[in-house]
Amino acid sequence: MNLIKQIPLLAVLVCTAHSCVSPRIVEDLKSKNERCEVDNTTLKSDNERLSSAKTEMESEITDYKKVLKGLKMDTGIMGSSLSKMTKNYDQINDLYELLLSKNRELLAGNVSQTNRLMTRLQLTEEDLQKKEDQLRDLERVLNARKTDLDLMKSELSDRAKRVEDLERIISDKDAAVKALKELVAHALKGFTGSGLTVEERNGKVYVSMEAKLLFGSGSTKVDPKGKKALVKLARVLETNRDVNIMVEGHTDSDKYPSTTGAIKDNWDLSVMRATAVVRILKESADIHPRRLTAAGRGQYFPIDDGTTAAAKRKNRRIEVILSPKLDELFRLLETN
Repeated sequence: MNLIKQIPLLAVLVCTAHSCVSPRIVEDLKSKNERCEVDNTTLKSDNERLSSAKTEMESEITDYKKVLKGLKMDTGIMGSSLSKMTKNYDQINDLYELLLSKNRELLAGNVSQTNRLMTRLQLTEEDLQKKEDQLRDLERVLNARKTDLDLMKSELSDRAKRVEDLERIISDKDAAVKALKELVAHALKGFTGSGLTVEERNGKVYVSMEAKLLFGSGSTKVDPKGKKALVKLARVLETNRDVNIMVEGHTDSDKYPSTTGAIKDNWDLSVMRATAVVRILKESADIHPRRLTAAGRGQYFPIDDGTTAAAKRKNRRIEVILSPKLDELFRLLETN
């Protein structure tokens, strides 16, 4: 998938000079932000682990198929050897019977000739016994190979079933993400010309909003028009309970004006704006708080590294990231 075009926030980073919040609250907000970043890293690691697991399973199936082919070839060769040895055994047995008959005819004859025949008969009997032992050994090997082959087939079938289940779950997740993206886009289509876009990327749905849609200049309070968009989004998320919601605040790289108010820097501003959006989503619909996360990214995840006004405008934004839950997939991996 193409990288999402993240839409800029158009807010001038000016804080209200007379608002006051205790340092402890600021530290709590920063701590929550760090936990959110750890959670985000964990989600990325989980996604890589799932892809790696699928690749390893497919590789194992290929190896098992190669081993299975080799076992089938060995079994065919041994079967052919068994057939030849059986034929040889029959021939030796016929010869043995013939010698017995001749021996009876010659018992009254030459003693020397009889002794030679008896020696030959004894050697033939020993050779016959060796052939019988070899046949029994070959039968044991063939039975063992057949057991291994049956076990290999069973394991191969189990592996194939696991891969099939993984592919089904991943396919269902992708379909759910696509359907969610269409629902969100439909619900917010009236705001697409106001700095709002809906994109699908890396198995998630990204709703990007410019600051002009949500906040006034230097404010952390959501404007009425922006609240309408958030209410519509909340109603869609209310009916899609298997989706986790991450709200990220982003700023440009301009240094925040030094004040004695609650907002000390860009990180503070991004966190407070993300928290304001989370509160509106929670208050506008029946969304469990465990599904909601507010994160402040400050200026550290820019869309555009330029220093122009246009570049800075792109970087000022709010992103609502919708991630489907993968509980079923994790349970399948843990049971194997």
